[in-house]
Amino acid sequence: QSLRLVGENEYEGEINIHIGPIAGVFSGRLVISKEVPPESCTLAVEGKGKPGFASGTGNVQLLDQGDNKTLMMYIGEVQIGGRLAGVGQRMIDTVSKSMIRQGLATLNDAIKARVTAKAEAREVEYTPPSETKFAAAVAKDMAGGLLSSKLFLWFALGAAALIVIVIIWL
Repeated sequence: QSLRLVGENEYEGEINIHIGPIAGVFSGRLVISKEVPPESCTLAVEGKGKPGFASGTGNVQLLDQGDNKTLMMYIGEVQIGGRLAGVGQRMIDTVSKSMIRQGLATLNDAIKARVTAKAEAREVEYTPPSETKFAAAVAKDMAGGLLSSKLFLWFALGAAALIVIVIIWL
């Protein structure tokens, strides 16, 4: 929802997160450290809200691939608590991977718009996706994760077996 520079390499902001039955706004801080421009940096984030709290660190490495392409590699870990922790690791993993994928796709689109505008000597024309569109894409990824899970498969097989039993019994 927002991101403000509050000091050198230090930001504060708010993000609205919806994971399963848990939703709410988190206020937090992001600190960028160990910068080796343009190759790598470390990100530390902490946030809290009514649904709980989260803190984590991540390392980002950028590798020039030539032909105006860059490979971004990242690794991180996060700790969560409160009601948010009760949602379940699988759901949190699915949502976080989707948010990262959606965020990086948005960043990629913004960079493409800048490069194109610069090459054509014109103003950048780019509108980021709305919160609703972003959330819908995350929900689609969650549904895809659910449909591919073994638990869902066993549930579906069990439901089908129950329907067959009821039909035979009737």
